[in-house]
Amino acid sequence: MPVSLGGQAPASFDLKSAHLPLLALLLKSSDLDLLQRELAERYGDQPDFFDHDPLLIDLQAMAGAAPPDLAAVSALLGQYRLRAVAVHARDEVQRAAAQAAGLPVADGVSLPRAEPTRATREEPAAPPPPAVNPSALVIDKPLRSGQQVYARGRDLVVLAPVNPGAEVIADGHIHVYAPLRGKAIAGARGQADARIFSLAMAPELVSIAGIYRTSEVPLPGVLLGKPAQVRLQRTDDGDKLVIDPLSA
Repeated sequence: MPVSLGGQAPASFDLKSAHLPLLALLLKSSDLDLLQRELAERYGDQPDFFDHDPLLIDLQAMAGAAPPDLAAVSALLGQYRLRAVAVHARDEVQRAAAQAAGLPVADGVSLPRAEPTRATREEPAAPPPPAVNPSALVIDKPLRSGQQVYARGRDLVVLAPVNPGAEVIADGHIHVYAPLRGKAIAGARGQADARIFSLAMAPELVSIAGIYRTSEVPLPGVLLGKPAQVRLQRTDDGDKLVIDPLSA
């Protein structure tokens, strides 16, 4: 337990608590080959998606299972410009794996779990969100399946259809002045006031600040294929997505 020694404050430093923006990687498997393949599928064509972001390796979903080689996980993440800085361990085996990899164990971390609800939190959003650049990235060509566009630090404006299998991501708002049939992720780095707009809302997935909804929960007829917006609403029961029609 810390003991106060009294006397004069140091002239060369101060120690203070800090709240840092931090991503978390929730590992669900110790299969490194599978992790490598899925990272390549998800981020292989976007080498600048991350910017040497600090990251917490979260092992809470692997309680009782053998953890992977965390040094190898860290090296793999480094290929995508992610820097593992700590491990959230649930048992002594996981703590030993973190120690072997030279990573500190982050005690007292509280991370939300995914729940099978209409609006579910993905990986924890990084507080506080970065400022969004007022200039928008404008895309004027249709996006086909497998294509991905990311507007880092700004809004995204799409003037053509976002087809199934395509993905649009922005740290700010997303405006689709055409049918939205793929995935749209706004507020990608925690901007909770970000919104998604489309002239024909029929997405596979929409997400704002880590809260998402998939097409497994169909939109009602008054919204499906119609002009609509998606926004995040804070409630006493947690965050949820709200989809509203856009008035003419």
